[in-house]
Amino acid sequence: MLAEVNPAVLTIILVGILLFALIVFFKTIRIVPQKMAFIVERLGKYSTTLEAGFHILVPFLDKVSYKHTLKEQAVDVAPQQCITKDNITVEVDGILYMQVVDPKKASYGINNYQFASAQLAQTTMRSVMGKLELDKTFEERETINSAIVDAVDKASDPWGVKVTRYEVKNILPPQSIKDAMEKQMRAEREKRATIAESEGDRQAKINRAEGEKQQMIAQSEGEKQKRINEAEGRAIEILKVAEATANGIREIASAINEKGGINAVNLRIAEQYLNEFGKLAKTNNSIIIPSNLSDIAGMIKSAATVIKDQTEVKSKTE
Repeated sequence: MLAEVNPAVLTIILVGILLFALIVFFKTIRIVPQKMAFIVERLGKYSTTLEAGFHILVPFLDKVSYKHTLKEQAVDVAPQQCITKDNITVEVDGILYMQVVDPKKASYGINNYQFASAQLAQTTMRSVMGKLELDKTFEERETINSAIVDAVDKASDPWGVKVTRYEVKNILPPQSIKDAMEKQMRAEREKRATIAESEGDRQAKINRAEGEKQQMIAQSEGEKQKRINEAEGRAIEILKVAEATANGIREIASAINEKGGINAVNLRIAEQYLNEFGKLAKTNNSIIIPSNLSDIAGMIKSAATVIKDQTEVKSKTE
């Protein structure tokens, strides 16, 4: 009977068996890459989750229905129109970062978790922007990001998705608002420049005044020291003159007390008297001559008596 089988038919049968074996092999063997998860259904019902590695399935009963990446995914959130608290329309877009943490929930919890998360991020963005004024939206980017992450992460928990972060890319106000903001910034910069210039001028005046003050203090201190030095010099001079005069007087008194000292004094007084009287006689001035001019000896005697009395008083005092 086998001999009567057509070789061509036999070849077709063998090829068919080989193809069937290959199909069974490929349906039985599953190799899951790293950071991937496969959801297996048996007869249309969830059976198991295949993680990275080599796996064998039951042919014709088990089927890989979903494949999920466990890497962090970046989902672009399309630009949208938002109205701020001060009724300014701005266009905002961003990027949402998420990661599948439960492949089973990601398969059966929602149809498309990426689309749903992006839509939720947009609605949350409109809600957050409506609570902020335009100027605050540029300053409160971190607040906006945190609010969107909290809202989307809480809503996506049943989907087996973890939202890691959200970043606002652009906040674009209308052109008229841009022009007004540019004028405001230009005015603010000019204001700061004027203030800085005035502060510099003020500081320069203060520095100059302080310098002049220090100069005047230094000059007054110098003048004061100069006057002190001059006064001390004059005092020393007067003291030296007084000491010299006192020494001279003491020497004269000592000489008067010696033998013949009175006679010498009398002679000296007479000489000076005649000298000065002779000078008066040489000039054309009008003079008053004493009535007892002829009694020169009496005058000398009187002067000598005075000197003698003073000498005796000094001797008693000592």
